[in-house]
Amino acid sequence: MQKPSLANHWRQDLTAGFLVFLIALPLCLGIAVASGFPPMAGIISAIVGGLLVSRIGGAQLTITGPAAGLIVVILTSVQTLGEGDALAGYRYTLAAIVIAGALQTVLGYFKAGRLAAFFPASVVHGMLAAIGIIIISKQLPVMAGVQSQGVSILSGIAALPHSLIYFMPQIGLIALAGIVVLIGWPQIQQPLLCKIPAPIIVIASGILLGHLFQLEQLQPGEAFIVPKDILFAPHFLVTFPDSLLASFYLPDFGKLTAFAFWESVVSICLVGSLESLLSAAAVDKLDPEKRYSDLNKELRAVGIGNVVSGMIGGLPMIAEIVRSSANIDAGGRSSWANFFHGGFVLLFVVLFPDLISTIPLASLAALLVYTGFRLASPQAFAKSMDLGKEQLALFVITIFAILASNLLIGVLIGIAAKLLLHIGRGVSLGNLLSISYKLQANGPNSWIIKVSGAALFSNFLALKSQVATLADGQTVIFDLSAADLIDHTVMEFIAHYQEDYIARGGRCEIHGLADLESLGDHALAARQRRYI
Repeated sequence: MQKPSLANHWRQDLTAGFLVFLIALPLCLGIAVASGFPPMAGIISAIVGGLLVSRIGGAQLTITGPAAGLIVVILTSVQTLGEGDALAGYRYTLAAIVIAGALQTVLGYFKAGRLAAFFPASVVHGMLAAIGIIIISKQLPVMAGVQSQGVSILSGIAALPHSLIYFMPQIGLIALAGIVVLIGWPQIQQPLLCKIPAPIIVIASGILLGHLFQLEQLQPGEAFIVPKDILFAPHFLVTFPDSLLASFYLPDFGKLTAFAFWESVVSICLVGSLESLLSAAAVDKLDPEKRYSDLNKELRAVGIGNVVSGMIGGLPMIAEIVRSSANIDAGGRSSWANFFHGGFVLLFVVLFPDLISTIPLASLAALLVYTGFRLASPQAFAKSMDLGKEQLALFVITIFAILASNLLIGVLIGIAAKLLLHIGRGVSLGNLLSISYKLQANGPNSWIIKVSGAALFSNFLALKSQVATLADGQTVIFDLSAADLIDHTVMEFIAHYQEDYIARGGRCEIHGLADLESLGDHALAARQRRYI
């Protein structure tokens, strides 16, 4: 798909790019700090994502940059590879980002974008919820002005009640103000105020309160009598270098032969690729012009962007859903909005670097805690329950597996649990990995896709590839009357395909659902033949 020229919509894209920049700047800083990277690392990622990836990617409206979903992976990598040396861990992780980006580029060339469908929806949602829980557990101490306790994730969560008792009142007030703004600002109906992104108000209020409380020299007062295991944060403001050139670091490939290094590479590649592909597909559904991204091209572009970002000290990037949605809401029309967003970020750090050093870490933590809550909100659990008890079980299993081990192992455990569930239902090993279907002509410009046996997340890629070849404007009928089991991932795919195909001027029907019993209250819950 040819990208629109700059002259087509430059005014709309320039405006949208500026508004997205206002949202992205504080998030880039917060994500970098929470990941154990220097603040400038998030800025570098946004600049590379905007200026480079926007020009070579396969999406029109996605905004590329650092994302909260990768915080856990990067922070774990820094701590594991650095073995107590934060700078060494940072540089080793940069090397992992470079190699992960190279792998993403190769995967894109081999058209691996469709492999995102192999991950069951319940496991992906469980992964995102676990990431949200970890982000909250890591950032709550920052909101209180103390350092997190516990070595493992679960021990850190268990230590939270003890740690948070001894909070710094000034820091807690700044964080509380940020949370109040994030919750209350969207409720304001005043037209002009509505156009100001809430994160900017959070940062502005934090800077003002930080100046009032003199955070640059704030120390715990004599009234603080705390246990020896409680440590207050060494500083409360963003640390930003005096020279921009001092912000660039080269990767260190010294741990290339270590197992932990390759575990980081695979985790960055897996989570980054999965989030990018899912976000790009979700943004396509919001596109007013109903355009579709070239997911393989987008994956290649993100991979190249990660190689460049990692080589100069930046975070890995993905196609980010929240900033992309804001881009659409602001009137963005093409990938030039992403370009302008990156340009504004670069311009800001060149012109106002000193302003960044006045931002309280508590304000950034408030942004991240709010983001984490949205990932792990009660609604996420309720949605899994609506999809059926099995989906809730897989959702919870994935969460606990990630919290007890790490992201990569937790996702693999979730997938294994899903496969074991299907085997327990009587699905044969052959059917587990191979779907049975027939594509038949049903008159002029009409097709019937007859599915039999079990259609599962692990076997429907062939079906997905087949229906993608059907021309627009025809009639497509999914006949599920001979199916024994349709899992939630496939139900979701068929429903979304039907919606998209109709939007493109075709006709799409689903037959045979009456013969299958729903395993949940949701319309897209898994379905099973009653006599099984």
